[in-house]
Amino acid sequence: MAQVDVTVRAQAIVGEGPVWQPETGVLHWVDIPQGTIFSSVPGSSASAGVQLPWSVGAVALDRDGGLVFAGAAGFGLITDDGYDLRLPFSRPGERMNDAKVDPAGRFWAGSTAVDFRAGAGALHVVDGGWTHRVARTGFTLPNGLDWSPDGTEFYLADSYQRAVYAYPFDLEDGALGAPRTVLSLDDADGVPDGLTVDADGCLWIAIWGGGRLIRVAPTGELLTTVPMPVRQPSSCAFGGPGLDVLFVTSARDGLDLPDDAVDGSVFEVTGLDVSGLAASRFAAGRSVEPRA
Repeated sequence: MAQVDVTVRAQAIVGEGPVWQPETGVLHWVDIPQGTIFSSVPGSSASAGVQLPWSVGAVALDRDGGLVFAGAAGFGLITDDGYDLRLPFSRPGERMNDAKVDPAGRFWAGSTAVDFRAGAGALHVVDGGWTHRVARTGFTLPNGLDWSPDGTEFYLADSYQRAVYAYPFDLEDGALGAPRTVLSLDDADGVPDGLTVDADGCLWIAIWGGGRLIRVAPTGELLTTVPMPVRQPSSCAFGGPGLDVLFVTSARDGLDLPDDAVDGSVFEVTGLDVSGLAASRFAAGRSVEPRA
């Protein structure tokens, strides 16, 4: 039976983008509008932050043991001195949202208009040589990126469309095929936000406004529901020594809450009887890393 506990007490406005670093036992995550990158030890109050001067969508692991980030001003590295903006890229009225590295080492990030204007979002790709391309346009709020265990399917949520899509994925060149709809939610069900894929190939999706996590098969069949003690769970990632702990970020944005409310904290979900996949790392070239 699933058990949900607070593991990092926080008051994030929009906590997002958790990623587990196994060699350090640290969970990295962000508060998007605050531009803060946290590196937290689960179960501890220790949480060192790097402050960026603009919003940050997400961070990912770098092959050299550091972090890469996607922020409103572009893409870069977290360094001992703070940050290095390696690839400036910004458009007025837009920001970066969720981001993740594919099994070949490319960094994918979704962008959105600050006012969530329909069709203004895009999907960006940065390779290890810090070159940039736009893979797809026409989204509103691209979110929840991840890949199937064999790297042949790419999953993406467009939160404002209340849908999760699967694209055939060419691991060699990073090309996307025609999408199919995995999940579509009604207005009353909440919004699909961040997601992660487990070792069995199933999707764990945080339902913003719905106060729950769901596990669905690649076919869209609902397999598991985990109620959360917050209204706005925002993203999730597997971690822990056995990759069998599901870490879940959350948000306080737009809610009228007392100071001691747990909304905005990071939670750990245990007892799921399933494990995740190791996070892929940003790397030059096209050598494919094993995920398991």
